[in-house]
Amino acid sequence: MHYVTRLATTLVAAGTLILTSPTGAHATAIGSTPVRTFEYTVGGLTMKVPTGCMFTHIIRGSGRRITYQNAGVDCAFVGALSSGFCNWRIDFTYADTNNRTYRTSRGRTHSECKIDPMRNNSRQTLPRYGKACAHLHVNGVRRVSQCHHITK
Repeated sequence: MHYVTRLATTLVAAGTLILTSPTGAHATAIGSTPVRTFEYTVGGLTMKVPTGCMFTHIIRGSGRRITYQNAGVDCAFVGALSSGFCNWRIDFTYADTNNRTYRTSRGRTHSECKIDPMRNNSRQTLPRYGKACAHLHVNGVRRVSQCHHITK
């Protein structure tokens, strides 16, 4: 049993290193950020999101042209046993090279609780280089973000 636990821990650590590598991308970028443990209240009930969840943001395209964009949460271990994320939404923002946000694609707020919230965004051509970010909001509070640099 000790061997299985150590192997699982090693695999999770290796996967985290791969998923959280720097993401200056020209064609495809995939990055994940851990969702930190937090509590929030919904309808008088206290909800707790434990460790074990990752927020992943994927972009495909070339230069300023984005052909596919997706962001969502995947949970494992204890995180997969939680009640999930209630009153959630995912926003996509775009900033120039001076870090000034010039466009926001605000997602719809979902009142249901989901363990794996996810959102796709439409194809688009950005007017400037800079960065594209995805943000997960839960119960009106931004909880985690993941960004990619959009370069020539």
